[in-house]
Amino acid sequence: MADGKVLIIGGGVAGLSAALGLARLGLEVQIVEKKSFLGGHAIRFSCKATDRCVKCGACRVEETLKNVTNNPKIKVWTETRVINVSKANTFTIHLSKRPEYINPRKCTRCGACFDQCPESGALIQGYSKYNFPFVAICEENCSFMQDRSCCICQEICPEAAIQLDGNSQQKVYLADAIIIATGFQPFNPESKPYGYNSFPNVITNLQLEEMLKRESIVLRPSDNTIPKKIAFIQCVGSRDAKLNHLWCSKVCCASALRLARLIKSRQPEIEISFFYIDVQTFGRDFQAFYAAVQNEVRMIRNIPGDIYQTEDKRLQVNFYDAALSITQEEIFDMVALSIGITPSSELNKMVELFELRLDETGFAFGSGEAQWFSVPGVYTAGTASGPMSIAETVASASQAVTAVAKLLRQKAG
Repeated sequence: MADGKVLIIGGGVAGLSAALGLARLGLEVQIVEKKSFLGGHAIRFSCKATDRCVKCGACRVEETLKNVTNNPKIKVWTETRVINVSKANTFTIHLSKRPEYINPRKCTRCGACFDQCPESGALIQGYSKYNFPFVAICEENCSFMQDRSCCICQEICPEAAIQLDGNSQQKVYLADAIIIATGFQPFNPESKPYGYNSFPNVITNLQLEEMLKRESIVLRPSDNTIPKKIAFIQCVGSRDAKLNHLWCSKVCCASALRLARLIKSRQPEIEISFFYIDVQTFGRDFQAFYAAVQNEVRMIRNIPGDIYQTEDKRLQVNFYDAALSITQEEIFDMVALSIGITPSSELNKMVELFELRLDETGFAFGSGEAQWFSVPGVYTAGTASGPMSIAETVASASQAVTAVAKLLRQKAG
């Protein structure tokens, strides 16, 4: 198959995997990603191998991103959104791209802009060496974007790669098929009684992933010291009747337990407690893995009620001890919240554009066969359809690729 154009909305694991599958069929592929970098949430994940690979999927994401950025059949548009879509024989897609303030073809990643920029968070970089571009400007934190008071980065860039007064671009693309791979939205735990964004040593599992990927070890955010005791709290934002989030996010148990073992392998002096409702099984070697974890991690079948910060920024965790039938108070140095997978805010826009049908959870009905869409040629891939692991996401992308190939063969007669 050598003819056909496909637009993929979303540059996470699902979008990248689908793009590679389509490119291997000889199809022209365009990826539209609203953020500055490809890879989605999973590109932030740390490899969790200890003595051997535990098949967490983190390295698979890196490899997929590398292959996408090196594939001439795949064109990537970061910081770009779909504005409008119409359908005749093909889809006509109107795109809006934010200005390209840093030219990725000129940028050498020398770091001069980071060294001289006076505003924290004005310059951001991707989580992978395969991100292209590697550096971007956050408009919300950049002084030039607010009042044009600073253009230091542009002045000192040795490659003249920075142009702060760039213009947005409007583009039109014709496609034979569209794959919606908008991913998921991590639950914001600020509404829970755990002090997130108030207590510096309460972080999310995604922030812990980033820390381990960047630093290789765990450090307390408040003072960069090594914590003595860490608590993992599961099901924050999922399996929660008060929020009407009744679904299980499926991957949190596996991810958190692998993180716990990784920490113990690198920092065996740290005591880890794991608060949970129940543990979802995963992988063919789950029983052996779980038995090993229980020898290293204290398992507590209860979800804490409240967390309070002490004067030295440690954390008092209150929970019910079923074994003793009493409420316990215990002090930890850090708490990691395993936040749930919730529907992406981008899905609402997709509903308007493509007449998607959402289920009662707010995720999109549909699969590779797209039986729930009223517009033929529109497919979903990955967590736009609900919580799933990296491996399941890749499989979902393969289903979408198969469906697109079938459609194009039918159109070709």
